[in-house]
Amino acid sequence: MFHQFIQLDHTLFHFFNGSISNPVFDWFMPLITNQNNWIIPFLVLVYWLPFRGKKRGRITLVILIITIIFIDAFAAQIIKPFIGRIRPSHAMPEMINLLVPRGGQFSFVSNHAANAFGLSVILGYFYPNWKWKVTALAFIIAFSRVYVGVHYPADVFFGALFGYGSAWMILSCWVIIKMKELKKGRDWVWYET
Repeated sequence: MFHQFIQLDHTLFHFFNGSISNPVFDWFMPLITNQNNWIIPFLVLVYWLPFRGKKRGRITLVILIITIIFIDAFAAQIIKPFIGRIRPSHAMPEMINLLVPRGGQFSFVSNHAANAFGLSVILGYFYPNWKWKVTALAFIIAFSRVYVGVHYPADVFFGALFGYGSAWMILSCWVIIKMKELKKGRDWVWYET
């Protein structure tokens, strides 16, 4: 059963990385997957949340930072070395359409997918109008990792699940803290709707 799952994962990888390859995606997917291209939008978000987003924005930013630090560290420092799955860009570089640098040795789970879905959950929770936009962006980022040749589909699928679940776990902790603080009459946790 596990062998069949790995075969399916490889088949899907070759489909997304090679069979549907086209000039538009070959240009767009490396742009979307490159972390350096997200520095300015991320800085705008970091500026906007505390200064323009008022109390809701400040609370969102703190929870977002906690979430991303947790997801990124846990995925990179614990899950990847424990699972030890070699990236397709290292395992079979001559057989793939590699559009970006090879990346680190291990691929499972995808930090890009985990972080993108964690971010989408937090922003979608505090700003419901953004939910579908940030979720669509998370899907595109996750897909780009397979398309450019550095992750298998299972890496991004389980990375997305890990990021999604971790973000909801952290939000649940926030709700518990918020309810306890409100019961004590402390309103620092309350923001306008």
